Parts: sequence; structure tokens; C-alpha cells
Amino acid sequence: MTIKDIARESGYAVGTVSRVLNNHPEVSDTARKKIMEVVDKYHFRLNSNAKHLKQQASKGVTIIVKGSQNMLFAAILERMQGLLEEKGYACRISYIGEEENEVEQALQVCRELRPLGLLFLGSNLEYFRERFSEVPVPCVLATNSAEGLGFENLSSVGTDDASAAAAAIDHLVSLGHVKIGILGGQMESSQAAYTRYQGCKQALASHRIVFDPERQYEAALFSMQAGYQALERLMEKMPDLTAVFAMSDVMAVGAVRAIRDKGRQVPGDISVVGFDGIELSQYLTPKLTTIRQDRERIADRSVELLIESIGEGKAAAHEVVPFRVIVGESTGKL
Repeated sequence: MTIKDIARESGYAVGTVSRVLNNHPEVSDTARKKIMEVVDKYHFRLNSNAKHLKQQASKGVTIIVKGSQNMLFAAILERMQGLLEEKGYACRISYIGEEENEVEQALQVCRELRPLGLLFLGSNLEYFRERFSEVPVPCVLATNSAEGLGFENLSSVGTDDASAAAAAIDHLVSLGHVKIGILGGQMESSQAAYTRYQGCKQALASHRIVFDPERQYEAALFSMQAGYQALERLMEKMPDLTAVFAMSDVMAVGAVRAIRDKGRQVPGDISVVGFDGIELSQYLTPKLTTIRQDRERIADRSVELLIESIGEGKAAAHEVVPFRVIVGESTGKL
């Protein structure tokens, strides 16, 4: 009995089964119950013996995931796991907090588990500049660019975050909005937040719109609750707000709820744009306008580049994946 067998019998994806077996919180009670019924039926248990784990990891790949509430990462992770297992690689997942150091985690993984390679979901490039030279195995950074770092064993696949954020601002301005607030991550710990912030600033400047970061920017974790709370703070500072760009769809979901709880309408009073294009965004009421990252291609090319580097010793490569503006129902003309 393997994880694939459990996935097949339970009807859930390999990634979901893996999260249940590793006690990850981001799994529905229904899925957890069904999967554990299959696990108990066949008396399946993960081998927690340290020696066994080292042997397994040394034949496979570890994926380091920053944050546990990023639905885009969850979708990419699930696809990566499936692709790696199809290619015969054992796959281990390591979750860390949004503000933790992924390179320190990578060094620990290399010392303890000796993987063939590493995949990163979420990154702060400053951490890479500081100590990545000590990482001895091929790596790929997904959803961000490592091209400027110059490491021979670090490839990357991601979206042009600055251009994508600028496209979100351009969309709002095209609808007549100039009083635009921005919800984003902590720029000192999130490279995506920093790059998207720069894209927003450049777009606003190109439209000759004055931007006051103290008044118009709210930093928060990438989660629904944090998005809700950040929107409340933003509205206190900016009561004349007519539009919001949230740097992730989950933040945008929280923002929409906060706007409604304040007695305002979306998009009648305030338009909202998200970022990522997660499946949930298209099932909301109103359907979310968002910047869709091509998560399938990001996952596929990240795994392909890593396997090529492991098996053939190919040099680092850096790819930019196109994005799309998906116009939903959460934005409207001023």
C-alpha cells in the first residue's frame, strides 16, 4: 500500500493524502475523515524511522513551502508531487512560516536528509544572497525569479510580478479609479510583495497618480483573515477609497467580506482586484477580477528543470511564465 493507492481508493489527490498523513492543517474535515478511513482499513503508517526517512529523501526531492494558507502554492504543490512521483522520485514536503528563512531550512534538509534536489515555493531573495552558496544540490525557485542571483545550481520559473501588478492598477485606472488602496505582504520578508509593490508604484506614476504609501498601503500576511483586517485598517486611513488591489486572491476574499461588513458594496462602492487566479476566485459572489498566474506551467517547468539538472547536470535556467488579467464581477466603472 502506497500513498498513490490511498489517493486512488479515497478519491483524493496525492497531495491531499500527503497533507493528511503529515498532519497539515489545510485539509477539510471531510477529506481527512475519508482518507483516514482508507489508512486505517489497510493499517497504513508512515515510517518515521530517521534512517528510513534519510534513505527515502536521498533518492528524491524536498519541496520547501513558505506559509500554509497560500492556495496558489497548494495547487502548484499538488501538481509537483504528482509529476515527481510519476518520474519515480520520492517527494518530501517541508512547511515553514511566511517570515521564516527558507535557505536555512534548505541547509538543514540537506544535512539531515541528503535529497537529490530542492524546490522552493515562496522566497525572500535576501536569504538566498546570504547563504544559498552553501546549498550543494540542484534547486528551482518557483513563482519568483532567481536570474539576478547568478547561482549555477539555482533555476527559477515564475511570473513577472511587477508587470502583473501594474496590469492590475492599469485595469482599475481604466475604469476611472484614482483613489486606490493596496493590500500586500511584508516587503522585508516577501520578495513577491516587494516586486508587486514596485509594479504598482510604477503604474500609478505612469498615470500621474500621486501615491502615499503611509495612507494607501497596508501590509499583512497572505490569508483571508489578514486581508479582512488589513482592509479595515485601510478604510480607516482612506475613507474615500474606491478601489483595492490585493496582492493575493485570499487577501482579496477577506477584503470583499470586510467591505460588505462595513455596509458597502463590491463593486458598487469599492472595486477589488486579486492576484493568483486560484479556483476559488471564480466561485465567489461577485466573481473576482484577478491576475491569473499559470500555475500548471509553473509546476511543470519547475519539475522539468530540476530533473534535467539532477539527471543531466544542465546549467541553471530562468523562465518567465505569462499571466492573464481575468475580468470578473468585482470591478466596475467609477
